[in-house]
Amino acid sequence: MKISRIQVILASIALLGSAALAELLQPRQLMARTAASPSLESIVPRQFGTWTLVPEISPVKPTEESAEPDLLSARNYSQEVARGYTDGHGNIVMLMVAYGPVQNYRLKAHRPEICYTANGFRVFDKTDTAVSYKDGSAPIKTMRLIAERESRFEPLTYWMRVGNDISNTVVEHQLSRLKYGLRGMIPDGALIRVSTIGLPREASFKLQDQFIKDLLAAVPSKELKFFIGAS
Repeated sequence: MKISRIQVILASIALLGSAALAELLQPRQLMARTAASPSLESIVPRQFGTWTLVPEISPVKPTEESAEPDLLSARNYSQEVARGYTDGHGNIVMLMVAYGPVQNYRLKAHRPEICYTANGFRVFDKTDTAVSYKDGSAPIKTMRLIAERESRFEPLTYWMRVGNDISNTVVEHQLSRLKYGLRGMIPDGALIRVSTIGLPREASFKLQDQFIKDLLAAVPSKELKFFIGAS
């Protein structure tokens, strides 16, 4: 089929128009710049309720979870806090909080199931649930899964914040980024993960629920948005 000069010109105009529109709609404003960046070391309490810090315990960090670390990992998260806590009854919960100022199609938070799998764990029984943390407040949407490798049995509960949204699934994550992108904004993001070792499944999740409730109760109200977003 012979292509006329007019068709070539129209196609060129369409391509240039698409490129101009894409450039126009490109998100440019970082949500992280609209407020002072949080200091995780200061907003994540070291002691709260019956929980006290166990210095010798340090959970695996997202940048270390993969056997072949992503070259962009260091840029995904600008701050990380990894700690172990005990409730005074011999039970220990590991907490991982990671913050990333940029969540776009190139840089986005790592899901624990992907990282654990890459590091040789078998991940199974992934379910979505909700954790109540305060009377009268809507529960937090969370994900639960089991990670197992050799004798290590590690139930996990986590959630991910993108901008002001809790976006735990791939689709939710993409929709949140699209929503902010249409406003010309690039959202920031956070990963909050708790896990336990040495307890059965149900006992682990019950302990994790209590830990999450106690943790958020201890966070100053002005900092709570960092963890749970806002409607």
